[in-house]
Amino acid sequence: MSGENKENSHLLTVNNLTVEYWARRGRIRAVEDVSFSLDKGETLGIVGESGSGKSTLGLSLIHLVPYPGRIVRGTILLEGQDVLKFGREKTRDLRGRRLSYVFQDPMMSLNPVERIGSHFVELIQTHEPKVTKAEAMIRAKKLFKDVGIQPERIDDYPHQLSGGMRQRVMIALAIALNPSLVIADEPTTALDVIVQAKILDLLNALRDAYGMALILITHDLSIVLERSDRIMVMYAGHVVEYAQSADVYRNPQHPYTQGLLKSIPNVELDEQTLEAIAGSPPDMLNPPKGCRFWPRCYCPSERCKKDEPRLVSTEQDHYVRCSKYGRGE
Repeated sequence: MSGENKENSHLLTVNNLTVEYWARRGRIRAVEDVSFSLDKGETLGIVGESGSGKSTLGLSLIHLVPYPGRIVRGTILLEGQDVLKFGREKTRDLRGRRLSYVFQDPMMSLNPVERIGSHFVELIQTHEPKVTKAEAMIRAKKLFKDVGIQPERIDDYPHQLSGGMRQRVMIALAIALNPSLVIADEPTTALDVIVQAKILDLLNALRDAYGMALILITHDLSIVLERSDRIMVMYAGHVVEYAQSADVYRNPQHPYTQGLLKSIPNVELDEQTLEAIAGSPPDMLNPPKGCRFWPRCYCPSERCKKDEPRLVSTEQDHYVRCSKYGRGE
């Protein structure tokens, strides 16, 4: 895609990344030939339904694809270094210090029998052994202020905090070592809409304050339209559209992206008709021949059912995987 010939100029460059899961019934290619780049200070929104491969892609970037998954092809260049070639110690140092991950469920990530402050002390001292516990706690309290939590809550246990506060704690942990890139995987899951907005605004504010890049992974296109510089739409392991956020909103070119936009309610309209995307995502053990979206598409052709389209550039910095735009190179 745009700029891939200048890999070293980007903070992150992903080329032809392919991830597979091996099951008794066969092989599932959860992510296939995904390429993109991200610059410092940018926000990339990755959007798709459950099973589209977006979370697997995020976990691949931090080298945490769960068993029985494995990265079978591709490169992940962070500031010009391929993180997939890192050894165990270098990979361990990568997580937290250069790349951080905000997981979907804070209660699954926080130790329920440890006070919140202990999580920060362990993280900071693991990467910076010379830092004392007292110094780590001082840093943790400052981070609490940055994410809008009263510093004295650092002695609480996870169950004593609300869902929104726990998510703020996870964000504070993610930025504790001032990483270059933070990946937030469904950071607003199970939160009400008011708290969702506050969490997303917080992530944007921290991105600007700390100068980091941000990847937002979500199933809700409306969440990232106003908060991302670029959007990557995924379906069944493929990137089906990749463009500037404004272009995705004004001129969505893939039928799947168009369907996602039509399903977003607009509170400014007195009357509107929301349209659902027909059908269900494909069985990834036996994906349809040709375009993986054609069984749910409103305008499939015979070519769609036979030939798998490639990701092609339809205009400047706008890429689409659809047969009506050509088969690609």
